[in-house]
Amino acid sequence: MNVQQLVEPDRVHKSVYTDQAIFDAEMERIWERTWVYCGHESQVPAPGDYYAVTIGRQPMIMVRQGDGSIKVIHNRCPHRGVQLVGNLKGNTGNAFVCSYHAWSFHLDGKVRAIPLAKGYENTRMTRDNPDCSVKPAVRVDSYRGFVFASLSDEGPPLADFLGEARIAFDDMCDRSPVGEVEVVPICHRVIQHSNWKFFMENQLDSLHPSVTHQSTGISAGRVEKRLKAEQGAAPLYYHYLSTFASSFEQWDAVQTINFPRGHGILKAYMGLRPRDPDTLEHEAQLVKAYGAEKAEEYLSRSIHHVLVYPYLSVQSPLQQLRCLRPISPDKTLSEIWHFRLKGAPEAIYRRSLWYYNLVNSPATMINADDLENWTKGQWGLQSNGGDWVSFHRWYGDDREEKGVTYSNHGTSEAVMRNQFRAWTQYLTA
Repeated sequence: MNVQQLVEPDRVHKSVYTDQAIFDAEMERIWERTWVYCGHESQVPAPGDYYAVTIGRQPMIMVRQGDGSIKVIHNRCPHRGVQLVGNLKGNTGNAFVCSYHAWSFHLDGKVRAIPLAKGYENTRMTRDNPDCSVKPAVRVDSYRGFVFASLSDEGPPLADFLGEARIAFDDMCDRSPVGEVEVVPICHRVIQHSNWKFFMENQLDSLHPSVTHQSTGISAGRVEKRLKAEQGAAPLYYHYLSTFASSFEQWDAVQTINFPRGHGILKAYMGLRPRDPDTLEHEAQLVKAYGAEKAEEYLSRSIHHVLVYPYLSVQSPLQQLRCLRPISPDKTLSEIWHFRLKGAPEAIYRRSLWYYNLVNSPATMINADDLENWTKGQWGLQSNGGDWVSFHRWYGDDREEKGVTYSNHGTSEAVMRNQFRAWTQYLTA
């Protein structure tokens, strides 16, 4: 596989979306080497609480320790390879016990007991052998309560890996008067019948909303306009949907900022700071907590989407996070999480919950539009209708400074070009 022959500055070969060997290389050289998001600390609040997660092709367990720390270990008994937990989440008490032969392990994965140990005498399978313990993730770290793990001892620390994309978690947490969020324990899960890269490219693609989401955006806009005429105002959730039908000129005015390692930001385009009593109460809380200057800094950040490449899309002003778990070249699991701002008014939570359900849930018309396009894209790229995928829009027009690419037009395909620059670096490192 010659990656340089597959990726050119303004286009990529269709096989990067369809080829099994390329997918396997991605799992090995990207997912199983870099920092991967596992979950939020609030998903495992008590000792023994665990959450099952997949890193690349590796089934793992995020588990709270007795001392309050969080470990990530392989979901595999070192005896005969049986997974230690079959549920997505739960509490295992003070030990993991294999359901096959009752080998037991401390919460950090170290072997606790080997039943009928006499039968293993004079073999390598004894308690003093590290191979009898559950293999841990090589590195585990967290940022603002968001837990990441790496299966490799190579690569930068978590903070360096995230780089400027840290703003996703800062922006979310800073909107809480106590600086923290907690996960809402209902996660929407969607199987996308498409390659994971379709999702990541789409999140900062400002050209598609007025086309793909036109039917929903225009319909919501008509109702919004009528309610404003009849009642003087319309609920904010109509605005969530009507904004998708903004003009091309409006979308072209929204900037994307594209960082090394494929991360990126789509700046704000949707007015999310109305002057209603609930918003004013929330802002007053932040002023009391942080002072007027800091509160204004936090509330005036121009952010809608932040991408942590290759797997996270964070909408921090609305406390949403979507995480990808690739399954095959043409199948991807998308986990859609929602967070509550600790200490903030309940109405602010409800307002963001509307967005979670209207835009990001499996039932929404917005998400359905995207899923259809990605599926048709996967089908199209498996055909003989052409060999290349174009990323030519506004090629050569973007501004680059110190490795960061700023789009001069919101509809520039700088996002995709930047992602494939990072993709190539990962696969050839």
